[in-house]
Amino acid sequence: MKIEKVDVLPCHMPQSDPKWRFSIHANRISKGWLVEITADDGTVGYGYASATRHMGANSEGLKGTLDDFARLLVGRDPFDIEDILATLDHHLKGMNQAKAAIDCALYEIVSRSLRIPLYKMIGGKRRTELPVMRVLSLKKPAEMAMMGRKLVDAGYKHIKIKVDGRWALDAARVKAIREEVGSDIRLIIDANQAYKPKDAILLATKVVDYGVEIFEQPCKSDDYAGLKLVTQNSPIPTEADESAGSVHEVMQLVTNRIVDMVSLKVPKLGGLRNTIAAARICEAGDIPCRLGAHVGPRLLTAQAMHVAASLPNLSFACEFGEFVRLQNDITEGVENVDGFVRVTTEPGSGARLRADAQIQIEEAEKTEAAG
Repeated sequence: MKIEKVDVLPCHMPQSDPKWRFSIHANRISKGWLVEITADDGTVGYGYASATRHMGANSEGLKGTLDDFARLLVGRDPFDIEDILATLDHHLKGMNQAKAAIDCALYEIVSRSLRIPLYKMIGGKRRTELPVMRVLSLKKPAEMAMMGRKLVDAGYKHIKIKVDGRWALDAARVKAIREEVGSDIRLIIDANQAYKPKDAILLATKVVDYGVEIFEQPCKSDDYAGLKLVTQNSPIPTEADESAGSVHEVMQLVTNRIVDMVSLKVPKLGGLRNTIAAARICEAGDIPCRLGAHVGPRLLTAQAMHVAASLPNLSFACEFGEFVRLQNDITEGVENVDGFVRVTTEPGSGARLRADAQIQIEEAEKTEAAG
């Protein structure tokens, strides 16, 4: 089997709430690219490249990198995943989001060719369903509480609360949400690097009594000393996200006990193989991990689900529901039901292009042209 062609398709999805934001960005449109790799026997694999600015990738640069990588793939055996990714690493350092899309597409081709679900390629299935954590956008406390109520009414039991570095307002947000959703709902907070270390410790002391279980990425991603200070002094476990942007960074976090937990994401780590490697590092260091927000099409969530299904331990619910808040998804194959996603036994990840995908692609092309 050989790779016959590689196409890069726009996959730009507007937020259903145009005012959705977190402390770093306010993204009206979630931009990315779908990589379509076709083998000479007609088998097709898809992967999603996320244009995530705060993780170092914009839409235009990502498209150029994918086009550059495409010429290195034609004629290769898609089963040679390790060798292909080594070639890409040698060709260009970094650009994990682009490499993740190719990695995922290759795994799709191989598992579809073998007619097995993706999880069978990466260790087998430890669990058949996964609880979903949903994310609340930054808004006024009462608005966030109302949105939290809607999520609970839809069956979700785990909620992430975005905070933005203003500790009194952030504490009010947490208080309002807890009072609205009740004591049974599990809560975490995510600052996306918005806090100075001592202010983060102050916020943690203010919200611990509301049952907050994780404080995600309180400080700047490269402020390892600050993160460790928070970890050592916060009454709430500290979790790395933006700080865990590569397998090497995960190794540093775990080896030096800088955080209590790690949030893993397929796009930022460079694909399924690197995500599994990072999870094994966490396991060896006795640092809990889970799969964080995979914001993009259902395809991305489906592929990440197979990793989560195969891991021996997960520290908390995974963020596998954010496709719900995006429009113009050109893929299908996974849905949230009563706060859970369920792992398919179909070949590959179980995700596929929608029948009307071409219409959605044309809409995304208009979005790209309009900037």
